[in-house]
Amino acid sequence: MHETSPIARRAALGLAAAAIPFAAAPAHAATVVGGARLARDGVQGSGLPGKLSAAAWLVADHDSGEVLASYRAHRALAPASTLKMLFADTVLTKFARTERYTVTDADLADVPAGSSLVGVKAGITYTVEQLWQGVFLRSGNDAVHVLARMNGGIDRTVAEMQALADDLQALDTRVVSPDGFDHPGQLSSAYDLTLFARHGLRNDDFRAYCATRTADFPADGGKTFQIQNTDRLLTGERGVATYRGLIGVKNGYTSHAGNTFTGAATRHGRTLLVTVMHPTVGYNAVYEETAALLDWGFAQGSSATAVGTLAEPLSEGGAKAGAGADGGKGAPGKAASRDGGGSGGGRSPWGVLEGAGGALAVLVGGAWALRRRRPGTAERD
Repeated sequence: MHETSPIARRAALGLAAAAIPFAAAPAHAATVVGGARLARDGVQGSGLPGKLSAAAWLVADHDSGEVLASYRAHRALAPASTLKMLFADTVLTKFARTERYTVTDADLADVPAGSSLVGVKAGITYTVEQLWQGVFLRSGNDAVHVLARMNGGIDRTVAEMQALADDLQALDTRVVSPDGFDHPGQLSSAYDLTLFARHGLRNDDFRAYCATRTADFPADGGKTFQIQNTDRLLTGERGVATYRGLIGVKNGYTSHAGNTFTGAATRHGRTLLVTVMHPTVGYNAVYEETAALLDWGFAQGSSATAVGTLAEPLSEGGAKAGAGADGGKGAPGKAASRDGGGSGGGRSPWGVLEGAGGALAVLVGGAWALRRRRPGTAERD
């Protein structure tokens, strides 16, 4: 019998947990984080742009934490590379920017086939700053895996990411790998991705990296090559207009997850966050719909009535979700499970099985399925 990989074991367990019905959901997921309206089906808010095709989206004020509008905010979906925001939230402060590290073949051995890469090579010495540029600009899974190895390994990094997600009250999120690549059971939501972005933007290095348009990256023989940020609202590439005031944050795409994006922009002293997940039309739809929602938010000014709130980290004194109220403003919401069912949003793209029987089936077959990665899986940002 072949030994099951750590990622395979985590994915099987993640799928099994997602398959358990509401009655067996974790107690801390029994109420809706941010307020009951965020669990409702349909658009929350008024006067929103028409023809939004995303499976889920959210608009929030960065400073106040007010959610100004949303659609299926807690729907659990594959996050693609936007999960790298949580990776950065977890690991970024652990190493000085100037620290140097020589990459080995072992550091790159478990980078998934089909990953987006920045071009990290064994035998080359990189600064931590260069590795983070590879993560933020090119969404390089090779750079992620090197930093995860520096952090003590994939398993330790995943465990720390999950612990931080729970502390941030991002209860829709299940972490299987640190890079966001397609793994069964790896899920997040528009609400949670917005929490990750807001937390990250409070760190100066995070903010600087996600706003960087180009950088020089090491190559063989002491040479360098230029890398460019794949965030098209930042760079204005491939038919997307640069968004005035944009300050980041992270985009993502895989052939199975589709497009995801969290963007932040500042105008007239106000910073807004928008997350858009899985639009169904148009090559640039994830950017166009983000821009439309940012425009809406800035046009509303302070007149928009909040439909919910962004939770504060428990470790920083944030009130635990459901400790009394609809974001502190009313009755508790109905149950919101980690598979998105409580949000009226439906299942993840992985087709999670119903009930305990499905959970058992996943545990039996999950490792085998991962060893036979879905053909054609590819990542592009």
